[in-house]
Amino acid sequence: MNELLLSRITIDPEKCGGHPCIRGMRIRVIDVIELLSNGLTHQQILEELPDLEEDDIKAALKYASARLNHPVLAA
Repeated sequence: MNELLLSRITIDPEKCGGHPCIRGMRIRVIDVIELLSNGLTHQQILEELPDLEEDDIKAALKYASARLNHPVLAA
């Protein structure tokens, strides 16, 4: 399931400055994350951005989690 979700995230140097986007659209992962952090529900985001699907929101969260989840080496 994770691989399927992450396949929704695309990076194209010709779109949005190469920032990760949802399914090749000009909706960046960070846009979705910011809407969530501002308190919008999944349903509100889907109404605001009707081209998105529920799995796109899950993919954005999974992508952000994967990018932030790296080992921390103790000194």
